[in-house]
Amino acid sequence: MSLSKLKPEAVTHVGIAVLDLEKAISDYSALFDFDKVERMEVGTEGVKVAMLSCGSSEIELLCPTREEGAIAKFVREKGEGIHHMAIRVPDVGDAIEQARKLGLSVLDEKPRVGARGAEAAFIHPKSFHGVLLEFYNR
Repeated sequence: MSLSKLKPEAVTHVGIAVLDLEKAISDYSALFDFDKVERMEVGTEGVKVAMLSCGSSEIELLCPTREEGAIAKFVREKGEGIHHMAIRVPDVGDAIEQARKLGLSVLDEKPRVGARGAEAAFIHPKSFHGVLLEFYNR
């Protein structure tokens, strides 16, 4: 069986889990002159987010807003740091299916709603060389 490969369009962002969103924005902005800093909340994921634009990519700072949720668990267990890498793909649903066919551990049965209303889905780091990989369509 031959699978068609996904065509990545870009590394859209790197997600970094932080404990204090405003402090993290201040620290990153002290070193870098970002094109834009956009704040939002993704209530379904229990996070406040800041997207720091740099060229065609972004740094996504993620701060938990409640004790449960993936980012809260990550910070509790591992501390602050890189959480995931996001790759833009044309169709997140198709990317999920392709990953499944390759035997990767897909964390989402169907695309979820991410920051800015984008479709997103994740691949477990244990099945992708220690990297939590996000398929992203924005």
